[in-house]
Amino acid sequence: MEVLQPSSWGEALAAKEEHPESVPLAGGTDLLVELNFDRRRPETILDLTRVAGLSQWSRDNGEVRLGAGVTYTRFIAELSSELPGLAIASRTVGSPQIRNRGTVGGNLGSSSPAGDALPPLMASRALVELETSGGTRLVPMDEFCTGPKQNVLAPDELIVAVRVPVASGPQQFSKIGTRNAMVIAVASFALSLDPANRSVGTGIGSAGPVPLRATEGERFLEGVLEEGDLWERRDALPETAVKHFARLASEAASPIDDVRGSAVYRRHALAVMARRTLSWTWDEYRGSS
Repeated sequence: MEVLQPSSWGEALAAKEEHPESVPLAGGTDLLVELNFDRRRPETILDLTRVAGLSQWSRDNGEVRLGAGVTYTRFIAELSSELPGLAIASRTVGSPQIRNRGTVGGNLGSSSPAGDALPPLMASRALVELETSGGTRLVPMDEFCTGPKQNVLAPDELIVAVRVPVASGPQQFSKIGTRNAMVIAVASFALSLDPANRSVGTGIGSAGPVPLRATEGERFLEGVLEEGDLWERRDALPETAVKHFARLASEAASPIDDVRGSAVYRRHALAVMARRTLSWTWDEYRGSS
């Protein structure tokens, strides 16, 4: 096994172009587990930990550009105001050691339907920034994953950053598992209220072959808020609307039975989480100035 260690982004892109079969290494929280259990044995590993720019983030023109190497710990410490949904989800990831090492680029690159960062990125309408030595392209979050642990990355492409709109309203994330900590999600749900654009965003995790959006639920809730002028009035949501939104969120999933939970349980859990996150976010919005 060959390990390449570029010290700059240009060197990393050149190495990926020369070795398209190489597997990127960021925090290593997924790859090293696979190596230790002999589930994967790549010929070449592309170690990106020395590329300093990947661990930076910046705010510009209403969005946050997250370098692919920014960790969960930094989301919690530095971005709770700008990206609250992602920060809440980051608190549910593994142990402190995992949060110190795990990165947004790694979570995207692994493309697991259970990846905790993916539903809040989906709900926020994030764009994944991919780059080769020949140029850059932006891929909407809901188009990035193509199957379980599969994505649109070309052999010579690397994830350089994620562009996420700064939250204009409350965001929430809920996750259910077999215990409270250090657990892979049986199902998860993210919700984002965007008063500035009068829109609603959702993200469903671990209940389909890829992270999903509850698009019918989004449109339904947007209609309820618009028709009742609730963005302005901030009245309580009709209970029938909350229940219908929860049902639409559950129906948007495509779960399976596996060792962590049944499809029936996942659908039920998603309805509960959708109802709760909507209640939490709307209560926060009503209480804000």
